[in-house]
Amino acid sequence: MDSSPVQAFLAHLGRDPRLQAQVQAAVTADEVALLAQELGYAVSGSDLLLLSGRSVDGVRVTRVDHPGEYPGRYY
Repeated sequence: MDSSPVQAFLAHLGRDPRLQAQVQAAVTADEVALLAQELGYAVSGSDLLLLSGRSVDGVRVTRVDHPGEYPGRYY
């Protein structure tokens, strides 16, 4: 069974400490999605936000609430 682009990116992320540092430095899900896209993964910020609170391939996806956002927008 083929994995989705998000799952493939998260698997890559779990193996790459340099990419982990870049993701930690990103402020928004869209910035993380751009990192994924630069590596050839068709991932959007919304795709990542929909996984908030879940663990995929050993990588835990956590949404950070920022002031001014609409609660419940992505879940």
